[in-house]
Amino acid sequence: MRIGVISDTHGLLRPEVLRAFAGVDHILHSGDIGGAQVLEELRAIAPVTACAGNVDGFRCGDAREMARIELEGLRFLLVHILDRPRRPRAEVLAELARAPADVVIFGHSHLPHDERVGGVWYFNPASAGPRRFDYPVSVGIFEKTGATWRARHVPLDARSERALAAHMNQLSNR
Repeated sequence: MRIGVISDTHGLLRPEVLRAFAGVDHILHSGDIGGAQVLEELRAIAPVTACAGNVDGFRCGDAREMARIELEGLRFLLVHILDRPRRPRAEVLAELARAPADVVIFGHSHLPHDERVGGVWYFNPASAGPRRFDYPVSVGIFEKTGATWRARHVPLDARSERALAAHMNQLSNR
């Protein structure tokens, strides 16, 4: 199984995303979608589970503030604003206490993240929408091989390859 992970499109679905997500079985969008048309375009590729972000007013099509899905035994919680993996905001902690998740997919910061903290895997694909500062423009791929899940960031342009390395997991360093 392959899962595409995207965030912070802000109404822009780049053609590079379509290539990166070719052949995925499901897509997770962690907010700041920027319009239901983005969800429709993504659904032309694969089924989509999404949460809405602050730019969306936490409502975009069928997306609301948080979303959950289990795919091949991996329980995902999607939130837009996490704060930091080592200090999630109170609403996220309450939701994890209500029903545990293996992976928390988040956005908002536009910074790439891939870290396990306290038994939870925190992943931010960075932004796939308009470029912000010197941050990367990228998406993520979760892939299951046998019984093992792996995740990786996919840069959407050459400049983003270096930016991914430069900004990876900065939220744990602040």
